[in-house]
Amino acid sequence: MENVMINLCEKYGTPLYVYDSEKITANYNNFVKAFSTKNFKVYYACKALTNTNILKLFCMLGAGLDCVSIEEIELGLRAGFKPQQILFTPNNVSEDEYKKAISIGVKINVDNINFLEFIGTNYKEIPICIRINPHLMAGGNRKISVGHIDSKFGISIHQFPLVKRMIKNFQLNVEGIHVHSGSDIIDPDIFIRAAELIFTIVEEIDTVKYIDFGSGFKVKYNPNDLYTDIESFGETFSNVFNTFCKKMNKEYTLQFEPGKYMVSEAGYFLTKVNNVKQTTSCVFAGVDSGFNHLIRPMFYDSYHEIINISNPLGNKKLYNVVGYICETDTFASDRMLNEVRKNDILMFRNAGAYCFSMSSNYNSRVKPSEVLLYKGKDYLIRKRETIDDIIRNEIDVNVFLSK
Repeated sequence: MENVMINLCEKYGTPLYVYDSEKITANYNNFVKAFSTKNFKVYYACKALTNTNILKLFCMLGAGLDCVSIEEIELGLRAGFKPQQILFTPNNVSEDEYKKAISIGVKINVDNINFLEFIGTNYKEIPICIRINPHLMAGGNRKISVGHIDSKFGISIHQFPLVKRMIKNFQLNVEGIHVHSGSDIIDPDIFIRAAELIFTIVEEIDTVKYIDFGSGFKVKYNPNDLYTDIESFGETFSNVFNTFCKKMNKEYTLQFEPGKYMVSEAGYFLTKVNNVKQTTSCVFAGVDSGFNHLIRPMFYDSYHEIINISNPLGNKKLYNVVGYICETDTFASDRMLNEVRKNDILMFRNAGAYCFSMSSNYNSRVKPSEVLLYKGKDYLIRKRETIDDIIRNEIDVNVFLSK
């Protein structure tokens, strides 16, 4: 793999994102096989990685698409998804965005009382899903925990009596109930606790056809990391879900929306070392990138394994891996790497999810290229930007020209 990555850097330059389609396909198939329910559906959470070629791969695999913006919906349609294969789960969007999504015909997930009333007043005929906040603290840290009492996401479970009255008074067609507690969840009991709460709601809504438990499965970021054993979880959770279906004498569809689980480990980020700088306290390995391309270590304090693929047999030394942005942009501190030299290639693992999709043009830096590995060949799926791309939408008003 390391030689392949070095060749790709020589071919496409750095910094560079590379995605392995075989790993994505294996992750999808393993996830589907882990669950044994009569009706099961996976919606890929495309905010993790939105390149339309990746979306086309998931469409080919048979997944649906979980979208959080009208722009993601449009990308999904361009990738070949049908409107009914798309679930729209927005947060704090405008009525106009809801109207556009409804006109397209995608499935609508409502996560606040005001928009539930808006739907009931203007679109009571359409089937909807309702997102419930279970008031459970879950996830790797507070920034990625979205089901606690202070979260902006979802309708509080304690507001269900009001929701129930609105369903009755507006004659709403509620076909789904949705819950998502957070990301990087290690303890699968969180899902079961959420299920027990959500089941009490489903019991009181006759029209429900599917129950969506979002995602949040933990993946390995280093060899010794904890992770969600999806096979074990799938067996346990399927039993819980099937027991509920039997109790209700109804075959509900079980849904999940994995994003990180599907693409994180399939992605690699490749950077070139611009400079190795010794100070009084540490050695910096400065690369040709920064948090403009990969912000997770700075934003979430997340760990990414870094490998010096140019010098795999070099002596181990401690480095602070830093970027070229005019801010503190430390990728890793006191990281043991094979000796790093100028022009070496450092490879970041787990760079498939929330990496390129969170990139920016800060410091007027261009975004990198993306490459897809598919059936033994490499395909450029996004060109490296140029300065023309950065200023494309600027308008020169010519008011500063001297007469």
